[in-house]
Amino acid sequence: MPASEGRRYIKAVPKKVFKKFAQVMRFGGLAGTGRCARMHELSRGDFLSSAPTMKTLRETQFAGLTPSARGKVRDIYNLGDKLLIVATDRLSAFDVVMPTPIPNKGKVLTQLSLFWFNLLKDVIPNHVLSATEFPAPFDVHAEELSGRSMVVKKTQPLPIECVVRGYISGSGWKDYKAAGAICGILLPAGLVESDKLPEPIFTPATKATSGHDENISFERAAGMIGKELAEKVRNVSITIYKRAAEYAAPRGILLADTKFEFGLLNGELIWIDEALTPDSSRFWPAAQYEPGGAQPSFDKQFVRDYLERIQWPKTPPGPELPADVVASTRAKYREAYRILAGHELD
Repeated sequence: MPASEGRRYIKAVPKKVFKKFAQVMRFGGLAGTGRCARMHELSRGDFLSSAPTMKTLRETQFAGLTPSARGKVRDIYNLGDKLLIVATDRLSAFDVVMPTPIPNKGKVLTQLSLFWFNLLKDVIPNHVLSATEFPAPFDVHAEELSGRSMVVKKTQPLPIECVVRGYISGSGWKDYKAAGAICGILLPAGLVESDKLPEPIFTPATKATSGHDENISFERAAGMIGKELAEKVRNVSITIYKRAAEYAAPRGILLADTKFEFGLLNGELIWIDEALTPDSSRFWPAAQYEPGGAQPSFDKQFVRDYLERIQWPKTPPGPELPADVVASTRAKYREAYRILAGHELD
């Protein structure tokens, strides 16, 4: 929108609302495509009603600094031999990023990842260097970065997703119904959706640049990264899964499945990206567990249910999310953090 048009539009916004809009814009809450449309919603009060006192970060906007990549959730800045990873409050559903951010979501993802990286550091080294100190010129943006950002080692990421399943759900359930197997691993007959598997299984997947990842066999993964490395990431992935599941179980959470990413640095295998978050894992409340169908979970279930209810076609652009869906989703993410970390998110 040309600057002259923007000035005319801003004049039409009530002063009280514009003040709030300016505050939100500082944290990128309305950045990106569709900004004007969401500003119009703000002037009607729709945006304000969803989170009147909570700041969100939909997209980082630092003057003179451009991220080397923007993922569905994270903005990544290249620092030479390091990376700055910023978890925004963006949320994707059915592989489409929604225009409405979820307050605190990025902080939950970062703080829960840091929790798991520290708890399981004896299993494998991770990429975290600092989550509190940011090098110049990012240090002047410490307020925006605080709680949701990590400076990490730059590795060579492996071209596979390392998925471990302890229960049969999601794409694994679809594959089992079709072939009685997941990623070439034959499973017992007669399993129902959400059944616990006899043992956790390693089910790698490709990293899709768009759309869904593709489940692949261990043999195909070995062909991509080498048999010795494939065996190592399989063993490490299953070990992390078992340790995390054992930690979560007495706290009333079942770890149904999870996804890991690994990279190489000077020949050493490093755990990278995120760690056992509601975005990368299925966390189920144990008290409500009942095999034979889908389970309630600590993630974006409220968003998916809403999108199904309004019969959204699952193609871009995504619809704005109503205040109750935003609030319920935020609460689920924070609840997962509280139960697993043992305290409320700061």
